[in-house]
Parts: sequence; C-alpha cells; structure tokens
Amino acid sequence: MRLPPQRQQQEVVKVRPFKYKPPRVHSGELRTPISFYKYVPKKGPEPGEVEEKILYNAWAKIDEVWMKDLELAKSNGTLSDITITIRDPLQEYIPTDKHYISIDHPQYKGNRYNVKHVQPDPQNNRFINVIARLVT
Repeated sequence: MRLPPQRQQQEVVKVRPFKYKPPRVHSGELRTPISFYKYVPKKGPEPGEVEEKILYNAWAKIDEVWMKDLELAKSNGTLSDITITIRDPLQEYIPTDKHYISIDHPQYKGNRYNVKHVQPDPQNNRFINVIARLVT
C-alpha cells in the first residue's frame, strides 16, 4: 500500500535561530543618585511648605525629551519633563504623584521634580519608569 504523493514528501519545519537581545537598561546605566521626598505644611501661621523627609534613595538613569518628540513636547508644554528609570523597589517604596524628586547631578542642581506618572518598564520588569515634571 502506497501513501498519496503529498504524504510521501516530508514537511520541513524551519526554526528561527535564537538571537540574544540585550536588555534596554541594565544596572551599569543607573549612575545618578536621586531622592524621593514629600512636602508638608509649615508649622505656625506663615504659609508655605517644607521638605519633610526623604522617603527613598535610589540610583537612576535619567532620560530627557528625545529629539523626535521635541516639537510635540514644545506644543504640550512638557519640554522639561524627564523619564527616570530605577530598579523596582517592590513593596519597600511605591512612588505617587504627591512625591518629589531631587537629582544629585550638576546638570539638575537646584531643580525639583514632581512625580507625574509611574509605570513598570515594559522591556524589563525589574525596573520602573517614573515620569516627572519640573516644579517652578
């Protein structure tokens, strides 16, 4: 008994070769020390706020607006926004929009940033991305 001609031919399955893609961010790029803190109202009759305490310290990678997004950022007023990538602190610290960021780098000296949005890094779940805006 012979098989039909289409069954006689063996199917060739091509396997795509494995190509290693290094992660977009790794620990060696976390070179800038940052601090998360919060403000509280001043004690007494004078209005204003004071820095209460540092909530969390971390090493971070700082990204500013990319050149391809520059025109969009100018029109939205988000030119001074930055993206901060830190290791995921898990339950030790969870950033919220009520927290502020201080960056220990000469380029950012004297600037204070407010947390705008926090999201996990889609390429690597060991990191989180914090989008922050400059506080004037």
